[in-house]
Amino acid sequence: MKKLVQNTFFAFLLLVLTSWSMHKFYVAIHQINHSKEKKMLQITSRLFIDDINEAIEKKYHKKSRLASEYESPEQVELLKKYFAEKFVVKVNGQAKNLEFLSKETEDNVLICYLRITAVPKISSLEIENSMIMENHNEQQNIIQTSFNGNKNSLLLTSENFKGMLK
Repeated sequence: MKKLVQNTFFAFLLLVLTSWSMHKFYVAIHQINHSKEKKMLQITSRLFIDDINEAIEKKYHKKSRLASEYESPEQVELLKKYFAEKFVVKVNGQAKNLEFLSKETEDNVLICYLRITAVPKISSLEIENSMIMENHNEQQNIIQTSFNGNKNSLLLTSENFKGMLK
């Protein structure tokens, strides 16, 4: 009986592990920090490279090879355009322009650095983030914020891709 329980447990474990590896997890993490001294929002976005390339290709109908030896300046411009269209930040009710600063890769993740200047004080922060959602309904965009001495987070999905923090 003990042997049967062990075999059943290992069969179940094997099934769970193999099914987990077949299903991809669609998530991106965006960190938004307010610097009172610099009067700006500093944004760091972490996106899976294959997901962002696929999203840019679908939206603009052009091959995207970001974070590869075949990356072109045109593809980087499409990335900037994609951010501007899919990642909207409103501070105190006013939409603000994102300034794309740079990017780097870490394993299979594209890390993008952006900022929004002229933000001396925040009473409300509204985020609209529909990045990657045109490809995967399961996409989750996690927003972590730090402003006014508080840390908050939002979980944005294809059903709810807007959120507000005060």
